[in-house]
Amino acid sequence: MTTFVNATTLKSWLHDGREIALLDVREHGQYGESHLFYATPLPYSRLELEIERLVPRRQVRVVVYDGGDAAGAGVAERAAQRLQALGYSRVAVLEGGTRAWSAAGHALFAGVNLPSKTFGELAEHAYGTPRITAQQLAARQAAGEPLVVLDGRPVPEFHKMNIPQAVCCPNGELALRVRSLVPDEHTPIVINCAGRTRSIIGAQTLINLGIPNPVYALENGTQGWYLADLPLEHGGTRRYGDDSGSAALRAQAEQLAQRFQVPVVDADTVRGWAQEDGRTLFLCDVRTPEEYRAGTLPGAQHTPGGQLMQAGDQYVGVRGARLVLFDSDGGDFGIRAPVVASWLRQMGHDACVLRGGLQSGLALEEPVPAQAPALATITAQELDRRMRQGEVAVVDLRPGMQYRAGHAAGARWSIRPRLAQDLAGEPRQVVLIADEPALAQWAALELPQPPLLLAGGMAAWRQAGLPVESTPDSPGDAECIDYLFFVHDRHDGNKEAARQYLAWETGLVAQLDAQELAAFRLPGAA
Repeated sequence: MTTFVNATTLKSWLHDGREIALLDVREHGQYGESHLFYATPLPYSRLELEIERLVPRRQVRVVVYDGGDAAGAGVAERAAQRLQALGYSRVAVLEGGTRAWSAAGHALFAGVNLPSKTFGELAEHAYGTPRITAQQLAARQAAGEPLVVLDGRPVPEFHKMNIPQAVCCPNGELALRVRSLVPDEHTPIVINCAGRTRSIIGAQTLINLGIPNPVYALENGTQGWYLADLPLEHGGTRRYGDDSGSAALRAQAEQLAQRFQVPVVDADTVRGWAQEDGRTLFLCDVRTPEEYRAGTLPGAQHTPGGQLMQAGDQYVGVRGARLVLFDSDGGDFGIRAPVVASWLRQMGHDACVLRGGLQSGLALEEPVPAQAPALATITAQELDRRMRQGEVAVVDLRPGMQYRAGHAAGARWSIRPRLAQDLAGEPRQVVLIADEPALAQWAALELPQPPLLLAGGMAAWRQAGLPVESTPDSPGDAECIDYLFFVHDRHDGNKEAARQYLAWETGLVAQLDAQELAAFRLPGAA
């Protein structure tokens, strides 16, 4: 039986100090157009794939919602039923979805990573973070003035486009690596990202650490550079060296943790927390992907420090949960973990640092994900033969933009929320194509009869030399509910999209109500 909660009750729950997981179960493009401030995006198409990681405790309050309109096809109620089947015991649906939330007088927000991006704007105001415009930076570079530009984004984002002469050093790595990248105390340092948040937080991180170098945030990041008609580089590979770690700022990192009252806890304490029924625990490895792959603590998830600050809703789906951060930088505090935790505390999170980090001896129970229903498979060659004979209906469940770029000739596109509707009345055997088999296996629950699964996905189809077609306009933009156009187009030569994005980002704070503002804990500049 589905339990419903109205907008007024949900609003009170979000600010009552108790844990809650607020899940927007629409697809990414729908979520990005209009959602609640504290919502975690968990598309119905990926529900079972991501829920265990985002919401590990099955007794926590969970509220799911959709748009509250006929176009949503009741996806929130379907998601609630699936969560209950997975053992989540306190699931409710927001009655009327986003329409009812708005009608109750509460704001809806466009975009992604709302709390983090709003926090960046508040931090710039609170601290008075120094900034430099694209034109000013370009003039200094042209004049050959000494300065270092550090890009605070992850390596793949840097590779897509970067400021000339910039070196990639994600924000979570700055405290560990800046003294190797900028060994003197006089050279000005400019931190940039694609827009605003990571430029501000990266620059202020160095200032909070007390380094004597002049430090600036590049105003509006690579988008500001592009809007100033300055050329970006593409395919860049300059990044921090794997051996660039330095203990030079360890004392400053410890002082920063103390300044923001970051608790330091031992392994025994965390083990005890893990046994508590009433609180959710996230064990967060804030190091680089390479370090994480080389070995981490049992029960930890990889939450690279810069991204945990920038996009926390991609890693933590429970508001009010305990976050235990660790690194391998030595000492009781480490270097990266306390710096990241200092920001998370200011964002309102219950964040602490694990004493001893990777060497603490902590081992937590690994979560056991739900087992996806098994599907019989079909080879690419057999599928091709049966397609030519008209015996099967082939559905590609990969992202809409991937389908546009190239799909098996004759396959149609669909996505889990619409799968049953798109195949209503289809008498033939259904065959699903997906690069993640589990995504198709869970989607198969929407169908009255078990479909087949293309073994090896599109890679197997291509390897077999079978016909591939592209359809640049199909599915149409309105059908691509898994793609948020204005977020992506700003990096693809669309200046208006870039302007729209920057206006959205700088306008976030004005949309917050008093309770949302009060949840942040910025002290202002020291």
